[in-house]
Amino acid sequence: MRRKFGTVLAALTAVTLGLAACSTVGEDGETTEPTGTSSATEGGEEPAAGPFTIGVSNGFVGSEYRTQMIQDIEEAAAPYQEEGLLEDLVLENADTDVNGQIQQVRNLINSGVDAIIINPNSGTALDAVFQEAADQDILVFAIDQAVESESVINVGIDQAAWARTSAEWLAEQVGEGGNVVVVNGISGHPANEARWNAAKEALEAGGVNILTTVDGGWDQTTGQQQMTTLLSTYPEIDGVWTQDGMAQGVLQALIEAGKQNDVIVSGEARGGFMRLWEEHGLDSVAVVNPPGTGATALHFAMGMLQGQTIKDDALTDGHNVVLELEPTITNENFDEVWAEHKDKPDTYVLDSILSKDEVGQMLE
Repeated sequence: MRRKFGTVLAALTAVTLGLAACSTVGEDGETTEPTGTSSATEGGEEPAAGPFTIGVSNGFVGSEYRTQMIQDIEEAAAPYQEEGLLEDLVLENADTDVNGQIQQVRNLINSGVDAIIINPNSGTALDAVFQEAADQDILVFAIDQAVESESVINVGIDQAAWARTSAEWLAEQVGEGGNVVVVNGISGHPANEARWNAAKEALEAGGVNILTTVDGGWDQTTGQQQMTTLLSTYPEIDGVWTQDGMAQGVLQALIEAGKQNDVIVSGEARGGFMRLWEEHGLDSVAVVNPPGTGATALHFAMGMLQGQTIKDDALTDGHNVVLELEPTITNENFDEVWAEHKDKPDTYVLDSILSKDEVGQMLE
């Protein structure tokens, strides 16, 4: 069942007009009110009750993070399906480039979805297809990585703050003049760029020498291979700054070289890395990047599909729902955190999902 919506920009910026998510703003700036969307609309009709269809576009499946992200979305969707509010969850889930993800979104549009949740491969290259969705009154939520299009609601943590936290810690550990190498994710991806820009600034502010940067593809095996090469190329490495999805591989390379206690590595809040952290008595840091942002976005989507809007004070810059970071993990609180998660598999990513009720407090 498709219900009429306006652009997400109208939904987010016209809060003072009531349930503005039900308005359609045309290219000429003229606003029209569709029927049957809200008791606040002309005619006093009730919001649409569903059942709705939500699509998911994921253009990168090469990490445990993305696998857990999809599982979280499916688990969050199940109660809505049982209630009869959600008819179907349509997954476009495959490794692809930007053009392939554009096709994913078009497939979802053509299948008649009411909302789309996307982990985007680009911050700007998908703008045109986002507008296609908005023109058909489909809500779009970008998770994990923010996009610039104001027709999209970004739901996720502040990736720059996430990266800055571990980079500042590493800079302090290696000290001014320390030599650091960097194993990044995938160049060009929004999260990678936001993270590295912030991390680079923090490392440089700490007087650290950045010897080189390489891409590890958010993949443990690639991260290990890259670190092995870096060790043979740069004999004097004091520290490694890396992102989630690669720290365990980086650490494995250091262990094999017998340098795990000589080179300081920024870690990741994942079972495998934390297990090695404990086994080798490391001094490290991990900041939680929750795969559950997709499930949180699903709760927002279901609320808005039923006629609610996001409260003005829950938004940043008109279209961003910025989720609070979980407490940073260091040696000071490691034992407590690890005791809670040590029985999880090595692939498990420490997670955080806002419940339906918690999201409901951000809606009106």
